[in-house]
Amino acid sequence: MDPHADPAGLPEGAPAPFSLKPETAPTVASPIAPDAIRKVRRTWVPVRSLTSRHRARIRAHLLGLDEHDRYLRFGFAASDAQISHYADALDFERDELFGIFNRRLDLIAMAHLAYPPAQAVPGKPALAEFGVSVSSRARGQGLGARLFDHAILHARNRGIQTLFVQALSENTAMLRIARNAGAKVVREGPESEACLDLPPDNLVSQVGEMVEGQAAEWDYQFKAHAHRVHNVIEAIAGAKSEIATALRGTGDE
Repeated sequence: MDPHADPAGLPEGAPAPFSLKPETAPTVASPIAPDAIRKVRRTWVPVRSLTSRHRARIRAHLLGLDEHDRYLRFGFAASDAQISHYADALDFERDELFGIFNRRLDLIAMAHLAYPPAQAVPGKPALAEFGVSVSSRARGQGLGARLFDHAILHARNRGIQTLFVQALSENTAMLRIARNAGAKVVREGPESEACLDLPPDNLVSQVGEMVEGQAAEWDYQFKAHAHRVHNVIEAIAGAKSEIATALRGTGDE
């Protein structure tokens, strides 16, 4: 779904998942010193950049969310058709999408970092909006926080000054991730906004993004190779079983 246009197919009055229109742009939080972004010790998990060739996997991941998770992710209980429209309308040239894959190459967590058009809000800091979803079977592993950290790094390196999250107030997991990173969270009834001012990029952040990207690519290729080997082994085992069954049937075993 285009983050910068009214999303087609959504129920009347439903909030756009990534709305960065000038007239509705959020109020920027008070400046946060660069060293105020808290460093949380977490196990490193490879995060891979997603491209248009991953569109089907993105759609499958989002369709796998139950009704409550869809409600938290989009602000309403999105139907299958609305999720498919969102996946089809993703703009991989403008925005960035990141994913975490398991050993079977299932997309178990993904984030959408939506960038506004140039000069969308004249005189205001450059904003990017963050949204995340994690499969129910992958909860409790810190994947949402890992994707938020990854988004911070990429946003910094693209000159973004403020990372913005709009979530339902009952989405405590997302708001806790933002608050733990140092964001200022403001609750307005059923919805909450979190704004995190980002330090400028530097050599460390640029090299960090490059190293993370390469490591994630190696990890994905290793999993893909292991997956192919596993499929070959299963195919061989299946063929042997069929041959053994056939031999028993003819009495030639």
